[in-house]
Amino acid sequence: MSEDKKQPPHLMEIPAASLDNEDEEIMFTPSGKEVASGKKTLPFSNWVPLLAGAMIGIILRLVFSGKPETAYTAMAGSFVLLVPMAVGATTVFVAERKRRRSWSFYIGGPIIANFLFVLGTMAIFIEGAICAIIIIPLFALVGALGGLLMGVICRTTNWPKQAVGSFVLLPLLLGIIPPGEPDLQRIAVLERTILVQSTPEQIWHQLHHAENIRQDEVGQAWMYRIGVPLPVAGVTHETATGLVRSIRMNKSVYFDQVSTDWVENQYVVWRYHFYPDSFPPNALDDHVMIGGRYFDILDTTYSLKPQSARTTELKIQMRYRVSTEFNWYADLIARVLITDFEEVILNFYQKRAVESDHHKTTSSMEVQASQ
Repeated sequence: MSEDKKQPPHLMEIPAASLDNEDEEIMFTPSGKEVASGKKTLPFSNWVPLLAGAMIGIILRLVFSGKPETAYTAMAGSFVLLVPMAVGATTVFVAERKRRRSWSFYIGGPIIANFLFVLGTMAIFIEGAICAIIIIPLFALVGALGGLLMGVICRTTNWPKQAVGSFVLLPLLLGIIPPGEPDLQRIAVLERTILVQSTPEQIWHQLHHAENIRQDEVGQAWMYRIGVPLPVAGVTHETATGLVRSIRMNKSVYFDQVSTDWVENQYVVWRYHFYPDSFPPNALDDHVMIGGRYFDILDTTYSLKPQSARTTELKIQMRYRVSTEFNWYADLIARVLITDFEEVILNFYQKRAVESDHHKTTSSMEVQASQ
């Protein structure tokens, strides 16, 4: 028996000329040799592997439409970590059936396919923009890993069909196991400080009377850029049990911040109170709902410390929780978004306090001048 007959088709070296001729279909002879079929491929055939991978992902996402407490939930680790690998593996498998692909394709092809997969879920309204933007980096990373593994399998083994089938079946087999209680919690505190050229009294007033908040004041925060509704106002009123700060945001979102621990002009600790209709439908994606199963802001503390007669240190501390089967990634995203928000909101209060001081000074000077 000749050496050619012993080698599986996908192990054969592909001549450089064949790689460059992307418009001509490559076929394998029974002996394993590659020959040009003479047939021209369709104009957009290079997209077929990418679309095939994306379609597998969309189908699996439709399967993983269970509620958080049931099997086949989209927040299960079997979906988030294994389905993008299946997308990447399918992309490489379909591409390799035509011709040998490069190592860069094993990485880049699955990344593009996963991007198309996420766009597809948005197009059929089963995924929101916030979740999509947050999850794309992870899907790209995991998908590239799946593509590389499939590339190695295609180059070194004779069972790529069985392998790609395993990539697709594995999340289905593991997804049938319903998630347990969210005991994989990670709780952390993030803080930022800023020096404000104003008095504690003036800053304290701004903390409790933030009205008519404009987009140009806070809209640069990344959480608002990716779709979280912008805040409109935050106004405090005193009740028999303590301070209550009413928060209103766009898309009819509203909730309260309640404090039983504060010292005027020094510090205030807010805990969050949500109502059944605090988040109307489509205001926030279910998977990133504040106070939900997977994410929560537990409390926020503002502290004021005088540094001089006209300078005050303003500090914000936010304690949050993430409860997922991939906390290493969820916590990273939470840290990025919360830290960025803290910096933006401190700048907001700094600017409002300074502007208020300037307005009062100007008004006082005008009154004196008129006298």
